[in-house]
Amino acid sequence: MRPIGFSTGALAYSDFRRGLEILRDKRTATIELSALREAELAPLVAALDSLDLSPYNYVSVHAPSKYQEGREAEILDLLRRVTSHGWPIVLHPDVIHNVAAWNSFGSLLLIENMDKRNNFGRTARELSDIFEKLPQAGLCFDMGHCRQVDPTMNESYLILRDLGDRLRQVHLSDVNSRSTHDPLSSSSIDAFEKVACLIPENIPVILESPVQEKDVEQEIEQARFALPVPPSSGDRGKILSTTLHRAIA
Repeated sequence: MRPIGFSTGALAYSDFRRGLEILRDKRTATIELSALREAELAPLVAALDSLDLSPYNYVSVHAPSKYQEGREAEILDLLRRVTSHGWPIVLHPDVIHNVAAWNSFGSLLLIENMDKRNNFGRTARELSDIFEKLPQAGLCFDMGHCRQVDPTMNESYLILRDLGDRLRQVHLSDVNSRSTHDPLSSSSIDAFEKVACLIPENIPVILESPVQEKDVEQEIEQARFALPVPPSSGDRGKILSTTLHRAIA
């Protein structure tokens, strides 16, 4: 069964403690602690040792998505306290100024593909250019972002084909024309299912759907419809060929 959980920020805006409280009894062992806004990072890091994260087999932290270049060194210092726990850092590539400093995180750095508001980091080719500079980094594949960039799902196929060996985490939600996250819809579920077989069963899936507490478990079930478990064995070339046909159909 796929490990599927939530971002705390999707459930409780700027309040990781409330997000954890909502998820306490929701039968998930997968979580992303959100510090998407710069002001959220220091309080989150200060609280890490006091948080009860024992229910979780997988924990990641989403780094701030915007900050001034002069603040980068402090951001990096705070995030080193996260990686000392062995937890990966999810990062938007457009906030990187000092590439060498970010390279120090090695495989614990996960680069997220961007939505249509950005002018790079959206496609397989653009991501490949980023990974040339960050050779040890992994990929956090945001399926909603990629579907917004290319609704045909062909670009999703290309990213998973070309960069699948870097895949470490998935972000899942619908993404609307304003580039904000929505709960999964029937159309997004149908679209994501087209490439689900290229996502290994063990890859953690983090929902970014902004849902009410009462709807958390239902959204996790919706995610299972969107990402059915791929075959446990089989020829990769045949799977790629079949997936490409479904993506462009």
